[in-house]
Amino acid sequence: MKLATGSAALAALLMMGTQATAAPPAPKPSGLEVSTVSSAPDLVTAGDALVEVSVPRNVPQHRVRIDLDGTDVRDAFTWDEQRRVLIGVVEGMELGENTITARPPGNGRAGDSITVVNHPDEGPLFSGPHEEPFICETDLFTLPVVGGTLGEPLDENCSTQDRVDYFYRTTADTYQAWPADAAAYPEDLATTTTTEGVEVPFIVRMETGTANRGIYQHTTLHDPLTEPEPSPAQRGQGWNGKVVYTLGGGCAGGWFRQGSTTGGVTDAWMLGQGYALTSSSLNVFGQNCSDLLTSETAQMTKEAFIQTYGPDEFTIGFGCSGGSYQAHQAADNYPGIFDGIVVGCSFPEVGFGTVNFITDARLLDNYFSGATGWTEEQQRQVTGFQTLATMSNVAGGAQRIDPRVFCPAVLPEELRYDPDTNPGGARCDVYDHTVNVYGADPDTGFALRPLDNGGIQYGLGALQDGTITVDQFLDLNEGVGGFDQDGGFQEARSEADLPAVAAAYRTGRLTNGGGGLASTPIIDYRAYFDDAANGDIHVRYHTNSMRERLREANGSVVNHVSLLEDDRYGLFSTGSPLLQHGFTQMDAWLSGLDLEGERPTLDEIGQARPAALVEGCQTREESPSFVAETLDRDPEGTCEELYPSASFPREVAGESVRADVIDCRTTEPRREDYPAMSDAQWTRLGEVFAEGVCDYTVPGVEQQDLAGTWLRF
Repeated sequence: MKLATGSAALAALLMMGTQATAAPPAPKPSGLEVSTVSSAPDLVTAGDALVEVSVPRNVPQHRVRIDLDGTDVRDAFTWDEQRRVLIGVVEGMELGENTITARPPGNGRAGDSITVVNHPDEGPLFSGPHEEPFICETDLFTLPVVGGTLGEPLDENCSTQDRVDYFYRTTADTYQAWPADAAAYPEDLATTTTTEGVEVPFIVRMETGTANRGIYQHTTLHDPLTEPEPSPAQRGQGWNGKVVYTLGGGCAGGWFRQGSTTGGVTDAWMLGQGYALTSSSLNVFGQNCSDLLTSETAQMTKEAFIQTYGPDEFTIGFGCSGGSYQAHQAADNYPGIFDGIVVGCSFPEVGFGTVNFITDARLLDNYFSGATGWTEEQQRQVTGFQTLATMSNVAGGAQRIDPRVFCPAVLPEELRYDPDTNPGGARCDVYDHTVNVYGADPDTGFALRPLDNGGIQYGLGALQDGTITVDQFLDLNEGVGGFDQDGGFQEARSEADLPAVAAAYRTGRLTNGGGGLASTPIIDYRAYFDDAANGDIHVRYHTNSMRERLREANGSVVNHVSLLEDDRYGLFSTGSPLLQHGFTQMDAWLSGLDLEGERPTLDEIGQARPAALVEGCQTREESPSFVAETLDRDPEGTCEELYPSASFPREVAGESVRADVIDCRTTEPRREDYPAMSDAQWTRLGEVFAEGVCDYTVPGVEQQDLAGTWLRF
């Protein structure tokens, strides 16, 4: 571990504060109550917000006066008789604080007001300064189904003109662009029945725009021939009131760019049931590998959706791999963006659940490439993986800590970091992409790194069970090495910068599980790829890691349900009946919860969990059957036998499956913990681990709880 410059750097670096929990408001003398609907009042963007004014029965709604900083905005509001609210989008806000006031008729009568804080459409909102350079890709963004691109950006913030397009589902189960100026339905137009039991033409309205410098899209069923334009005051018959926020995968190359795709808004199975789909180019981790920026973008994209369609009943975060990083971290750190999450091929987060996993694999792969006398089985058992191919396959991904390797193609060469020719250039790696949280080294300007492998006894479990010899164990740990500041190999082990370690825990860069996830239903669907012949990064133990973190933080995993099957449907496809079932049960789960006001408790989530939502796995026959079983790594379990959850290098070295120790505390090795050694071997062990070996019975260095949720930087 490295005692980085400035022990007080963390406090100066992080402008952190939990979202205020206000006392219940006093009753308003007039009975009027003003509230923002599209976002919290201090998270308004782009100069507008969807606002509601609740009106009591003794006040005539048509005589209520509403103003923005003294300017009459009453004409923006529509009356909703059923809910007895005036609802409308208030526009024209200045940056910073604005006041919206509603007054009953009569001079001098008290009303209600709310202060809103407006932020720029291009952000930031809470993520801190946006990185530069930033490459616009509106001209590369191809519109799904309808074709064409968005053309050149309108300004330096990569903005584009908002647009609406339509397409439809045919009776042959394909999509077609909606005919221009259509006055009648196409002959091949399909119909669909929503979850509300309403049969509607399968016509999709797709809106495209920009927010937070990302390109967002949202889609819903909407009939342009018979229905008025969508409105917050009246829900169209094709939308069931529920939103699915799709989150795209990847990480490598996810920096300094706007992106040219979203997480996907055309899934026919979801749209056909009436769900709205929404996403942004900055919610594809292969285009933006920062969970903080993805949470901010999701908040702003939802705001734009709600201003068009009105409040949703709930939003489900839906994503695989890099999408699961986003779902877990947004739900834990910024609760309320997603009400429930359905994740696949999951990891707890990007910075540790994957980075430590793949960097260890890269170190081991590098060591074994030059070592002699090791069998493939010995190597596999040191890694803990189900197949040795996983080590070599995922090792390349560890170069996401190398600022030179995974720069996106759209980033010009002359802007990129090079230690010799451009030391001040853009560094394309996970740490510099998170510099707002981790802070920068005052000497180099590079981001501080929470990366450490000091004291780790690689292969300890394989030594203890006799798979490898003492000399192999000593040779491995003497030669495995670590990474330099640019992600290259070095003889010394990696040393973490302690302010970055503390920040990772306090801000949720390492997913805690005790923030918003403690009040979020989670369904973890996994298509099993551990035994893939060519190796695969999406291994099952990551699901176990997330579950055990939830158990550690909350004392319960009642809100976490795992579903497991083979890979016949790919990693994460709604073509899988098991995933469809899980998604349908998430809808039922959320529908049984009171999502107004306070977040639900674990007890409430447990009571609302549908009886049909049962944990377990599908068998591997051609016509599989479901095995109802807790997926807890029980070696006697049917599912564990069918789909071994295997292990990973640091668990073989003695760490918990939680994989939540960044920088271990060390202790003197004890001779009784090892097989018989000669005095010379024992002396050598002390030399290899001169600073001690990891003690996983105690918390790691700077390991601590979350500082809170809705933190701002």
